[in-house]
Amino acid sequence: MTIRVAVVGATGRMGKVVVRLIEESEDFELAASIDSKTPLDAALGADLIFDVTVPAVSQKVVEFAIENEISIVVGTSGWSSERIATLKAPVAAHPDLAVLIIPNFSIGSVLATSFAALAARFFDSIEIVEAHDVSKVDSPSGTAIRTAELIGEARSSLGPVVAPHHDQRARGQLIASVPIHSVRMQGVGARQEVMLGGRGELLSIKHEAVTRDSYERGILLALRAATDATGIIVGLDKLIDLTGASE
Repeated sequence: MTIRVAVVGATGRMGKVVVRLIEESEDFELAASIDSKTPLDAALGADLIFDVTVPAVSQKVVEFAIENEISIVVGTSGWSSERIATLKAPVAAHPDLAVLIIPNFSIGSVLATSFAALAARFFDSIEIVEAHDVSKVDSPSGTAIRTAELIGEARSSLGPVVAPHHDQRARGQLIASVPIHSVRMQGVGARQEVMLGGRGELLSIKHEAVTRDSYERGILLALRAATDATGIIVGLDKLIDLTGASE
């Protein structure tokens, strides 16, 4: 059975990657290629929606998908735990529906975030530095927010991290007590470093996506998982567990 996918944000850089992968795949068919000038109604009749827009638009796309009972993969940044919580009741009203929110489609990035969450139990001083090209409109990045939230969960019984002078603007934005510093400049791809400090030592967990090819396995994994999933699923790590595979 071929799954019909409508891509919202299809003309963007990530959208073009998603469209190409769908067209090259034997599992999927492109139902609609939607840009800012195309009404969302063009997605009606699709089995699945893939959202790669911008934070200001993504919420409307998700609401449209839920209202029309179409499962959706959200690849747009800006979905914090508070924002995701607002979806729980609407999604619960449609038990066959899946909303997959994927902050980062890179397998390497998911592993780096998981390593950081694991290490967070052993270090009290933790900060995140993330860097992207100037074209990225949101900060902190969705990946950094997700990393900080997982670090917070891992330390739930230990308390907040040590973040002295966090009231100063240059100390970054606190997410789950973790300072996040965002860099937006030319010549940068997508990079994140989690620094964990202890007495006499510093652990650095760094990941860098050099090209958009690094997202392809994760995109296909999300597409395939969404066809059988239900409910709200956050993070590519959950999909790896769900399918028992990494590609």
